[in-house]
Amino acid sequence: MLVKGFLKTGYGKLTGIIFSIILFLIVFVLFIYNPLFEWYTGGVNDKLTYDSSIKLTDQQFENTAKVVIYSEKLTLAKKLTINEKNEVTRQNRIDELMHTPTFLRQSTFKHIAFFRNAGIRKYEGPKTCLKCHKKIYVTQSNGTQKKVSLMNDVINSVHFTFQRRAAGFSIYGFNGKKVNEKGNAIPLGAIDRVCGIQGNLSWTGWATLIKTYPNGKDGKAVYRSEGCGQCHIGGNYQPATEKMIPFGYVSESAKNGIDCLICHSQNYDMNYKYVIKDKNGYRWNEDRTMKAAMSVTRTTSDNCLNCHQNDMGGDVYKNNKASLALGYKNQRIQHAGTKRGTPFSPEDDVHSAAGLNCTDCHVPEGHKIPRGTKGTDIIVNDIPGKRVECENCHSNAPHTRDGMESVMLNKHTNRIACETCHILQLEPGNVVLRDWVNPTWNKEEGIYTPTDILRSGKVSIGFDFYWFNGNGTFLAGALGANPGAKDKTKDNYNTYMDQYVSTTNPAAINLIEENANKYFKNRNNNLAAYIDTVLHPLKQLSKDLLVKREQLTNENLIPLQNEGISKIYPFKLFNARMYEDMGNSGPYGAMILPFDYQTYYETGNSLASVKKAIQNPIIKRMYQLPFKEYMMNDYMHYFGVDSWSDEYPLDEKGNLRKVKPKWMRQYSTFMLNHGIKKEGRTCVDCHSQNGIMNFEKLGYSKKRAEKLRTLKEINFSKKSIKQKTMF
Repeated sequence: MLVKGFLKTGYGKLTGIIFSIILFLIVFVLFIYNPLFEWYTGGVNDKLTYDSSIKLTDQQFENTAKVVIYSEKLTLAKKLTINEKNEVTRQNRIDELMHTPTFLRQSTFKHIAFFRNAGIRKYEGPKTCLKCHKKIYVTQSNGTQKKVSLMNDVINSVHFTFQRRAAGFSIYGFNGKKVNEKGNAIPLGAIDRVCGIQGNLSWTGWATLIKTYPNGKDGKAVYRSEGCGQCHIGGNYQPATEKMIPFGYVSESAKNGIDCLICHSQNYDMNYKYVIKDKNGYRWNEDRTMKAAMSVTRTTSDNCLNCHQNDMGGDVYKNNKASLALGYKNQRIQHAGTKRGTPFSPEDDVHSAAGLNCTDCHVPEGHKIPRGTKGTDIIVNDIPGKRVECENCHSNAPHTRDGMESVMLNKHTNRIACETCHILQLEPGNVVLRDWVNPTWNKEEGIYTPTDILRSGKVSIGFDFYWFNGNGTFLAGALGANPGAKDKTKDNYNTYMDQYVSTTNPAAINLIEENANKYFKNRNNNLAAYIDTVLHPLKQLSKDLLVKREQLTNENLIPLQNEGISKIYPFKLFNARMYEDMGNSGPYGAMILPFDYQTYYETGNSLASVKKAIQNPIIKRMYQLPFKEYMMNDYMHYFGVDSWSDEYPLDEKGNLRKVKPKWMRQYSTFMLNHGIKKEGRTCVDCHSQNGIMNFEKLGYSKKRAEKLRTLKEINFSKKSIKQKTMF
């Protein structure tokens, strides 16, 4: 009666209206809005099952626990005896420890007891984790703690969304505006960015099975796993597309497909990471064994490197542990080239050798992990304002050991980044120039693969030095200017009209010519023109576009280069030749189109592969009005183009229109932060006639450059001055 009476009052009626609106919105979002978007974009949500999720008997549980603890203790015993030089003595010490009851009893795997006492004998993904961890306390940057929903924390993290629909990027568009800083914020990140390394974007390259012929084209076919999803925590049939839209709701099945253990288990078996096919399509399998679940701890570097070593060291990097476990079936394809060429391992990085974990520098807040305040590419950052820098530990004056030498070296930190001297080389497989248009048969893998006409880990070929103020462009170009130059104009240091748009190093040119002849001599009627385009990609632009490029560069990029404080950093160089939608082109390039992995790897027909990929429902939607207005117009504005053309690049007869093979019009420059050596470069590595630093390329006058090559100060020491730090 009281409720009825209240509802008859003015306040009651207003409350009823508000409640009805809220209820309607909830029903609309859950049962109409999200399902409609899922249908529109071709997404699939269904119950996910995993064969590795097996219920153990009590005896099986105890036996597995013993194996887990023994393995943990054996690993610890090996670490404790690592400095013992005599192998026989070391083995005796290990045996002694492994027979010491106290040593064996102390396990860091606390979940064994938790599971035992709770009667948990089967791991069922997040469903199991949430029995205890529905809420977690997150320590924030200011030191305070905040209680949050664990699931919400995960599904709003970069590792699940691969995108950000808000400010927080260190990237500027060619229109001079910072990405998502003002106006309409659009979803950007790995989810909707075609990558020249992988030749795809996550929508069209999530998971598939490739028919390979490792024993020759006439041999028996072997199915192999491929796709972007192998390196992400989502276990669904597609990436988190629903997070691209306001009020996007992640389905319960997608939530339960999250792979918690790949980040938290010290016994995660990457052999379970392979593609499976069911009635709904392709998706990635996971290790959901009780052995993996018992081994849960805080994240360690080994967890991160299950995925990130493929990017830093490469699939074929000798110390990539994940590449030693390719799958119990449908083994993952191994890619010959590496994206960055800076592995993080004790063998190749001083911080890894010192026992540091990734999270010691990338200090997380819950499941949000900071990338740092600097960046050149559209990679999403969970905590944009949080610094991840050498100076967090080493200060601005890290050299302390050798008096005058240390003073000189510390002065360099005003102009030279730590990485410039302490990254000596990249992995030899570092990909610099990749041609997706003309694939080559890979005998070892038994598939067609893109042709790398330049791989190198050497300075001035695989990577080079540029001024950097912490910001980048929409196409991964480092922004910065020579702070010592008297004339900070377009004629002093203009990367998008000079440094990033030509290859001038004689050794690099020789390698390009050699490899182009090797791969394409019998396939290209005009090899000289092909090589010329590789060396000078701006020649692909019309005169009008070249004029517009120079205008936009002078008006928008030069002022951005001069902002902030610039230092010299090392950058990995990369360019790719792919098919582009010339209906959406501008002075800095055109919309790159993805490849369908199955068609590409199995047939080597790159054109047919593009045709297949762009028939993906979400690619079609990009060329329709809702996507055009929601994000594609703004996307092209950042590209330096007035608007998005919604002319679909495939006509009614199935022929491509306005699609051409092109090299990107400039090199991309990727930041290098790992693969750090304790001993850095010597002074004469840069300050000599044959030094690695091209001072003219850095905007110095010829007179000043010559002086920098012949500094008198270097002669004060008879030996070459080596970088010495606090390590």
